[in-house]
This record gives sequence, C-alpha cells and structure tokens, in this order.
Amino acid sequence: MTDDLRYPIGPFKMKDQITEAEREQFIETIAATPARLRAAVEGLSTEQLDTPYRLGGWTVRQVIHHVPDSHINSYCRFKLALTEDEPQIKPYDEARWAELSDSQATPVEVSLALLENLHRRWVTLLGSMTEDDFKRAFRHPELGLVRLDQNLSLYAWHGSHHTAQIAALRNRMGW
Repeated sequence: MTDDLRYPIGPFKMKDQITEAEREQFIETIAATPARLRAAVEGLSTEQLDTPYRLGGWTVRQVIHHVPDSHINSYCRFKLALTEDEPQIKPYDEARWAELSDSQATPVEVSLALLENLHRRWVTLLGSMTEDDFKRAFRHPELGLVRLDQNLSLYAWHGSHHTAQIAALRNRMGW
C-alpha cells in the first residue's frame, strides 16, 4: 500500500518473466475481482457513488463502469492474440469513455453484473490456455509487443488497483 491516492497498491510494473505459479495467482485474482469490487461499493448511496475517489479523479460510479470497459478490451485482446499472429490492437481513450453518459448515469449494478459474467467467460478461457498460449502477443501502439502473460498480470493488478481506490476512499470518509 502507498499514500498515493492514484495508486494505493502502487503503480503497475511490467515483468519480463512470469512463472506458472504467478499466472495461476493472476487468474485467481481476476476470478475474484467482481466479488471484491461489488463488496467495495456495497451499501454506498447515490451521493457516495458520485464522489470522486480523489481530488480531480473519477467518481466511484465512473470507476465501477471503467473496470468492465477496460476488461472487455483486454478479453478481446486475448482472443485476438490467440487467433491471430501478433495482431495490432486499437487503444481507447479511457478518460473520454468515463465522461460518456453510460458511465455517468447507469446504475453500478449493470456494470457489476457485466463484470461478473465477463470474468466467468474470461476465467474459462484463461484456464484452457497452455504455456505457449500465454507467450502469444499483440502489438500495442504505445507499449509495443505485449505477451498475454504480461497482459494477464496487468489486469490482475488493474482490478485490485481500482478496488483499492474505492476501499481507500471509504476508509478516509468513514463509510
């Protein structure tokens, strides 16, 4: 844990080598993310959901909607990399997505249910992958070649990162 409100579990660090044990832990983390995120917002009022997790940051509602937006993109990148040779992926402007009306006004339950179902599919896919599958990669315009095991580690961190942002806000506010 850190005192940086943006990165309460610390910023992500991409590793060059990832072990089988680490991959298994990342899959377990991804499997647990929907329940952890749901628990992080349990009982929050509309006013609390519309509170930024930090000064200048997204609201809790925006964070909740961002997670499945991001994880859908990652899931698709996995499928592309598993079915094509080093496909070029298209990034998206997550900050602008967070400003769209669906991220501002949709009840969080919609995205929590979406995340639960998405992760059920994703964990099934991840559980079927071989060591060679995790070595497959996609090309990101900003990050270069990204192996699937590296992307797996990023998204295990990503769900934990946003859950921790909400938990830290609740702790600071006494919610």
